[in-house]
Amino acid sequence: MFQQTVPLGRIAGIRIGAHWSVLVTITLFVWILGLQLRGTGSPALVWPIAVCAAVALFACLIAHELAHSIVARRHGVRVERIVLWMLGGASELRDEPRDASGDLRIAIAGPATSFALGVVFAAAAVVADAVWPDSAVVAALAWLTVTNIVLALFNLLPGAPLDGGRVLRAIVWWRTGDRLRAATVAARSGRLLGTMLVVVGAIDIIALRQLGGLWLILLGWFLQTAANSELAVAGLRHRLGGTTVRDVMTRTPMAVPGEWTIAQLLGSDAPHTGHRVFPVVDAVGHPTGVLAWSDLLSTRAEARATTFVRSVARPLRATAIARQDELLADVATRVVLRPRLDAVAVVDSSGHLTGLITATDLATACDRSALGLPPGETSYRPATDSTYRRTQP
Repeated sequence: MFQQTVPLGRIAGIRIGAHWSVLVTITLFVWILGLQLRGTGSPALVWPIAVCAAVALFACLIAHELAHSIVARRHGVRVERIVLWMLGGASELRDEPRDASGDLRIAIAGPATSFALGVVFAAAAVVADAVWPDSAVVAALAWLTVTNIVLALFNLLPGAPLDGGRVLRAIVWWRTGDRLRAATVAARSGRLLGTMLVVVGAIDIIALRQLGGLWLILLGWFLQTAANSELAVAGLRHRLGGTTVRDVMTRTPMAVPGEWTIAQLLGSDAPHTGHRVFPVVDAVGHPTGVLAWSDLLSTRAEARATTFVRSVARPLRATAIARQDELLADVATRVVLRPRLDAVAVVDSSGHLTGLITATDLATACDRSALGLPPGETSYRPATDSTYRRTQP
C-alpha cells in the first residue's frame, strides 16, 4: 500500500511501519481531546494526557492489526507487514485465505480485539474514577473506551475493504462455494457504503455546518477507491483463473551479478539480449534487486568502471519474490509492475533465481486468458510457404 514508511520495529516477528500521515491524525486527536478535557485540570496536565491518549489509540490500532496478522499466519497466510496511516492501519498479507472459515476468523479477529480493548479501558476508567473523580485521566480513558468500541463497530460495516466486508465475503463464499463471487459482492457493498458516507458527510457540512463531515467524505472516498480496486482484483482473478507463475515466467533469465561494475555490464551480452529489465543477484544466486537501463543513466560515463551494479539497482521487495507454484493472480495483486522498470523474481525452495516475470508477461497472460488461449503458451512454429498460400483468400 505505502512504499515510504518509518519502521517501528517488530512484534511477534511482524514488521510494523508508519506512514508520515499518521502525524496528521495524532495531531488532530490531541487537539480534539485537549479541547474536550478543558475544565478537568490545568493545561500543564490536560495536554500531556491528550498526547498520551492519542498515542495509546494508535497502539490500539496496532493491536487490532496484529490480531488480523497473527490469526492469518495461523491459517497459513504470509504477512508482509503492518502499516499505520492517516485513516487507521492495514495488514499487508501476501496470500489469500485458503477457505471461508479462515477468511472469517482473520476478519473477525481485529474487531474482537478492539471490543476487548474497549472493555479494558472501561474498567480502567471505573478504577481511575474511584481514585481521581472527574479528572482528565478518567475522561481520557472514557474516550479510549468509546473510540475502540466505535472502531470495532465501524469496521464491522458490511463492505470491503472493512473487516465487515471480509466477514460478508466469507459468508457468501461459504454459502456459494464461489470465492470470486463473494469478493465481488463484498467489493460492491463497499462501494455503496463509501458513496453513502460521502453523501452523509456532504449533508453534515451543508445542512448542519459541521466540519466533521469532511472526515466522513474522506472515509467514503477511501472506501470507494479501495472497493473499486478490489473489483478490479476480482476481475483479474477471474481472467487468470488457475494460471501459475510457472506458466508465464521467463525461465533461466540472464541475471546480473551485483559485484559487477556498470562497465562490465555494458561490455557483457546483456545489451544484446533485447531485455530491458534484469534481476540482480548476490554471490550465491539469490535475487537482491532489479535493474533497468534507465537506472544507469544517472551514473557519469567516467564513473562506470568503478560503480557497482548493486549500488544503482533498486532493492527487490519481498512482495516481488514468488515461487513457481504460486497463482499468478496472487502475485499480480500484491505488486505493481511498471513497464520497462520492474519485475518479479521467481525462486526455488532454496531462494535461488529460476525465472522472471515482467509487466509485459503479466499483460500478455491477461490478454491471452481473455481470448481463451493458454496464458503460458509460448512455443511457435512458423508456417511453411505452402500452408501460407493455402490460407490466403
